[in-house]
Amino acid sequence: QVQLVESGGDLVQPGGSLRLSCAASGFRFSGYAMAWVRQAPGKGLEWVSTINRDGRTLYADPVKDRFTISRDNAKNMLYLQMNSLEPEDTALYICAKYIFNSAELPIWRDADFPKRGQGTQVTVSS
Repeated sequence: QVQLVESGGDLVQPGGSLRLSCAASGFRFSGYAMAWVRQAPGKGLEWVSTINRDGRTLYADPVKDRFTISRDNAKNMLYLQMNSLEPEDTALYICAKYIFNSAELPIWRDADFPKRGQGTQVTVSS
């Protein structure tokens, strides 16, 4: 079955950097778009970034120019490089798999990314 396991979350000072990883298994990773979403304490799920199977990307405005999504299809790994972190980036970061095996770069819709990991906690604080 599909498994997505995130890692790399930590406590970091404002202005710092982190690299999150998501290990995928149970499906042909190279065929699917993947996304990162986050959930801050007491708030709903917020889309962060999407990457299609060919490496094309989309970013939410709050993280554009600070975060970089990437993937290694040979290793079945998804990454999120986060730079210039701000306290507002504090959240549980979750990776998610697109529902369709296709080349499209999908706009985030909750129902289109039903398979998700448990998340990794990122806390930005001095």
